[in-house]
Amino acid sequence: MDHELPPTIDPAAAARWRRVAPVQSPWLHEEVARRMEDRLQWIRLAPSAWAHWEPVRGGLQAQGLLARRYPDSECFLVETPIARAQNALKSIAKPWWRRWQGPAAKPVQAVPQGAVQMLWANMALHMAADPQALIAQWHEALATDGFLMFSCLGPDTLRELRALYRSLGWPPPAHEFTDMHDWGDMLVHAGFAEPVMDMERITLSWETPQRLLAELRELGANLHPARFAALRGRDWHARLEAQLAQALRGPDGRLTLTFEVIYGHALKPAPRVKMAAQSAVSLRDMRALLQADRPPRA
Repeated sequence: MDHELPPTIDPAAAARWRRVAPVQSPWLHEEVARRMEDRLQWIRLAPSAWAHWEPVRGGLQAQGLLARRYPDSECFLVETPIARAQNALKSIAKPWWRRWQGPAAKPVQAVPQGAVQMLWANMALHMAADPQALIAQWHEALATDGFLMFSCLGPDTLRELRALYRSLGWPPPAHEFTDMHDWGDMLVHAGFAEPVMDMERITLSWETPQRLLAELRELGANLHPARFAALRGRDWHARLEAQLAQALRGPDGRLTLTFEVIYGHALKPAPRVKMAAQSAVSLRDMRALLQADRPPRA
């Protein structure tokens, strides 16, 4: 697979969103994290160390769920800038009478190479301007036989809103989201093995267009290169609210939107290096190869 940037994500807009995104976990992110955490019951490996990728946006409540599941595991909170991770640490700090129970989470900007057996990344991948580079970072952070757990939005997300914008001749309201099969291909290309992809559709509803728009702003930003480039006026905003109230209203009188949520799980296998006449293998990979080929002790 060639390394290509997503055609419908503006890198400058994605970088700006990372700087200005609200310092909070949206309700939908917390709900998706709760559902993803429930899937860990089927995984036998209990990591001695794990990384929580961008927990401020991904779900600080999920941090508590994961800490209870792995109480004796070391945890890295990965945020850029580091101040976000430090703020997250304050939000999830244990009360003084429980601080002796298990290791404290560590705020970091990057995970040491091969330092964790699980990397948890909730609702981050669909906002990345270079997702293949991000997946490569996750692969590097994981130890051999470690696993990745992630979620993101899929292509059916906001399908009602997209249809409304098309009918009005407006630029797209959001960038396109990647299909789960393409994510699986990217994982294999990055060196992961046995990727398991799953999806579900969640329907959210609101009483008013104002509340709907406010929650969409909390969830993300329109990163599409063809998005409207200037500021919208009050008349356009009033028309948008009227159109939303008409086009998205269901039988119960509430406004509804569909969100497709993709869940992914993949393993980092031991490296398999085919030796040529001259080959360069890192010391870390050579140790993993020797360990994999060593017969078990009686």
